[in-house]
Amino acid sequence: MGETTVKSLDNRTTPSSPIVADGRLSRLRTRVPRRPTIWFEILLIAVSYWTYSLIRNAVPEQKAQALRNADWIWRAEESMGLAFEHAVNHAVNSVTWLIVGMNYYYATLHFVVTIGVLVWLYRWQPGRYAAFRTVLFATTGVALVGYYLYPLAPPRLMNGQDFIDTVLVHHTWGSMASGNLKHVSNQYAAMPSMHIGWSLWCGITIFLLAKAPWARILGLLYPTATLVVIVATANHFWLDAVGGMICLGFGFAVSYFWYGSRPHRLPKLVEPVEPVGVVAHGGPAAGAGTDREDDLERPVDSRR
Repeated sequence: MGETTVKSLDNRTTPSSPIVADGRLSRLRTRVPRRPTIWFEILLIAVSYWTYSLIRNAVPEQKAQALRNADWIWRAEESMGLAFEHAVNHAVNSVTWLIVGMNYYYATLHFVVTIGVLVWLYRWQPGRYAAFRTVLFATTGVALVGYYLYPLAPPRLMNGQDFIDTVLVHHTWGSMASGNLKHVSNQYAAMPSMHIGWSLWCGITIFLLAKAPWARILGLLYPTATLVVIVATANHFWLDAVGGMICLGFGFAVSYFWYGSRPHRLPKLVEPVEPVGVVAHGGPAAGAGTDREDDLERPVDSRR
């Protein structure tokens, strides 16, 4: 570990503390969250989702390979004794009001809740917004790799397994890959499930940051309910959900690497900071140049 030197008043040089040097380097390696700008965030989200949709739907569908992969997934689940998708699909489909509600849940909440959590973070947790947004973007980005490398047909498109496409049967708008909408969406991009990736992101974010117990409970229930919905509507295998969880783990790792901290450990609010060694009045700070790590960045005291 290299040592830096500090010049004293009599022009002699002495080695500084290696710990302090490491602290300074650590601060340089991490990014300090800044107050988000509303129009930039709206544009960023819109462009990012458009790009994601464009790339996802541009991936070759590879129908034959996607069906072979679906057969392999189904056999793998059967070998584990966990191939329950067919039973859940048929059981829930027998209750019309329930399956219709799930169809609309699948079509709408995926977007509504995710955008709602982003708005909540932006408004009430601005210091943590960018880090959590980075998690979501990295999760979605790495999912594109899965769509390209592992085309997978959803259960409702498998041959000879008698899964029910609940959107077609009940004439509801519940999936971009069913009915008239199937021509504008890649039907064979089931692995990983971003319904699970996004819903789990929402649930974890709410659970970590919300203060009200009922809100934290709802945060945990949301991805759980989403898992039931994607299986009941035959849009995903439960192993697709595992893929979504892995992508989310990657997203949290990217955010941690970028900001040097877990998102919920960052300050809730973004405070204005003054340059090193300068107080709010513009003069040199007392003790400037000392080895205290917290002198590297000091919030402005608004009471002055």
